[in-house]
Amino acid sequence: MLTIFWLGSPFFAPSLSALGCNVIRHDFKGPETFGWNDIVRLAGCVPDMVVVADKSRPPFVRGIETFPCLTAFLCIDSHIHSWYPRYAQAFDICMVSLRDHLPWFRNMRLADDSVWWMPAFAKDQDLPRTMTAVWDLLFVGTVNAQTTPRRKIFLEKLREEIPGRLHVTTGSYRDLYPQGKVILNYCEHGDLNFRVFEALGCGCCLLTPAVENGQQELFRDGVHLRTYPPDDAHAAARAALDLLAADPLRRTLAENGLAAIDAGHRSRHRAQNFLGKIDKMDVQKTIDRRLQQAPAIHDRYLRLLYLLHAETSSGPYLRETYLKEACRYPRGT
Repeated sequence: MLTIFWLGSPFFAPSLSALGCNVIRHDFKGPETFGWNDIVRLAGCVPDMVVVADKSRPPFVRGIETFPCLTAFLCIDSHIHSWYPRYAQAFDICMVSLRDHLPWFRNMRLADDSVWWMPAFAKDQDLPRTMTAVWDLLFVGTVNAQTTPRRKIFLEKLREEIPGRLHVTTGSYRDLYPQGKVILNYCEHGDLNFRVFEALGCGCCLLTPAVENGQQELFRDGVHLRTYPPDDAHAAARAALDLLAADPLRRTLAENGLAAIDAGHRSRHRAQNFLGKIDKMDVQKTIDRRLQQAPAIHDRYLRLLYLLHAETSSGPYLRETYLKEACRYPRGT
């Protein structure tokens, strides 16, 4: 049985457990960092593998280039954090959710076949529910002028285009989506986000921007979902009105979208793909190669990264930790 220590956001970790892996999960909220000894203590054993799962915060695992087991970085927010590709070079595997960002992680230390496209997914619990639709066009998510300024502007323009038809709220999307005739998505940075998969997985009719990053390869406009040009509120309003006027079309899109999710884009599918790729690896050779390169990995990819975070992080703990990590090896080793 493969023992995996999964550190960070859970993503498809529960599905790995369902497939028979011994997955020891640890999430956290404060400004923490973890070294090898911390992980062994938290796991209560020496794991076969450590997965560092994106939490969209400064690097929270240190010394990863020296870990004696297989290591993987699950990278979701590369559209936000430009330092991710360099940090990823200290791992054995990097999984990138945004397909168009794969070149950012390649052509450095990691071989192309160690950088995997691992798109977002619907959770296995995202399922259709029969509820009365009370809203025409529904958006579920945070709207904040500081953190999501483009989203806020877009939704304000869209509300003006179709007065009284757009409902914006927060809460449990599984409870809310069945109450919307059309589910609206918005992508702040052109990312193929989880909302696409969640809405389709819940059996809903989805209206989403026509972004790149693999969306067109996974889902077809007019077959699985409906798209609008990014940030074009007028076009989005026209598309929404077309869908709201055509009950059969909405049902067809929802059924096709759900079928696509069930066929290959749920949490269990990502876990199966992950394990299948590992089965094809020469794991010990991969680990040994990284350990031999550890000082060079640190010097080339990590030192400046840690110095940057030592300078920009808030609070003395992180600043001191990153400064110490930057000095892990004497220069020239």
